[in-house]
Amino acid sequence: MRISIVGTGYVGLVTGACFAERGHQVICVDVDPAKVNWINSRKAPIHEIGLKEMLERTVGKTLSASNDLAGAVAQTDITFIAVGTPAAGGKIDLSYVEKAAEEIGAAIARKASFHTVVVKSTVVPGTTNGVVRRAVERTSGKKAGSDFGLGMNPEFLTEGTAVADFTNPDRIVVGGVNQRSIDVIRSVYESFPDTPTILTNTETAEMIKYASNAVLATLISFSNEIGRLCTKVGNVDIADVMSGVHAATYFNVKTTDGHQHRAGITSFLQAGCGYGGSCLPKDVTALVGQASSLNLEMPLLSSVLQINKTQPEQLLALIRAHYPSLKGLSVAILGLAFKPDTDDVRESPAFPIIRTLRAEGATVVAYDPVAKPDTHPDMAGVRVASSLTEAVKSADVVVHVTRWDEFRTLPEVLRQLGRKPLVVDGRRNLGPGDYERYEGVGRRVAG
Repeated sequence: MRISIVGTGYVGLVTGACFAERGHQVICVDVDPAKVNWINSRKAPIHEIGLKEMLERTVGKTLSASNDLAGAVAQTDITFIAVGTPAAGGKIDLSYVEKAAEEIGAAIARKASFHTVVVKSTVVPGTTNGVVRRAVERTSGKKAGSDFGLGMNPEFLTEGTAVADFTNPDRIVVGGVNQRSIDVIRSVYESFPDTPTILTNTETAEMIKYASNAVLATLISFSNEIGRLCTKVGNVDIADVMSGVHAATYFNVKTTDGHQHRAGITSFLQAGCGYGGSCLPKDVTALVGQASSLNLEMPLLSSVLQINKTQPEQLLALIRAHYPSLKGLSVAILGLAFKPDTDDVRESPAFPIIRTLRAEGATVVAYDPVAKPDTHPDMAGVRVASSLTEAVKSADVVVHVTRWDEFRTLPEVLRQLGRKPLVVDGRRNLGPGDYERYEGVGRRVAG
């Protein structure tokens, strides 16, 4: 099929490249000329495992990038909207989605053939059949369902493994305003015959995406709240507690050979320094905001947000237990990306930690193997190290924020340097016995 995708971020570009890999003719559209040039030069403007290689195989054959949205719509049969939907003022900002829908509608007005518009951006229930429908109908002069197709097809991609997630999906959700719209969208996924496919209306498809992200955020905040109690009780380690929880039958999958394997969801049932990224924080915020606009309270999800907002303070408390004053303290922050295998620093817990350290007079050095947020406002006055060794060589305190595999080599690096800093493990990814002075979130040994 001939596909156009508006937006070349983590969702849009990965989706476009993966569709192109499966033989569809794809045009990725972006307003940024630099990103378009990068893509057409077979270079990935974002860090995503496998994406660069996929671009090398498809660009110039089944994939291209363009600034011309109208031209892309004219040349294709279906357009996916994959632009950003940030949270602003406690509510979702749909301005980018609406603008894209307006421009797509204007392009559809000049087409005689049936064209289908699909929202892939994460939007609150009612958006596709509301804001998007009105925008496309207004600028096209046509009616959704009869003159053009309209649907919602949420993504379930995890940054860092997005290419693998798209290639081996656990589910496909297709929502449409009528059967014809659903059939067109479903045909794009014909090469996934064995994947469970949910066919529904647009509002339900939108809610499936939000509910899926909200439950993950809830599991993380639940784990962190239990971790806080473990710290207060003493002689209890949240890592051991969660290991016992994970052993339950309902968190394991038994294979045909009789072996049990932990379900992937257990990775969210672990204490740490909080969740970040482009999805969970804004999506839970958007759900609570939509509920508020409908005069409905969401006490559970509101608490999920509050726990996450205050979780970085747990790491600072561990530092203060050893250094009541942070003034003049040399602190190394290990990890700036919100998770490993990505360069995305949006809502990373590293930044509230850095802000407090700087405000209280500490000297901060930061290191991340991939993320280089030089223009981030919280990086002012922070020295960025070029290696793990450089980052920790003069540190009084080392704070582990992002679960990069490289940071497992920290014990050897410190031994070679002859350094014995306080190590504060915000991801419980390090071995307590490997350090002379160790503190881990959700852990306190009595006495």
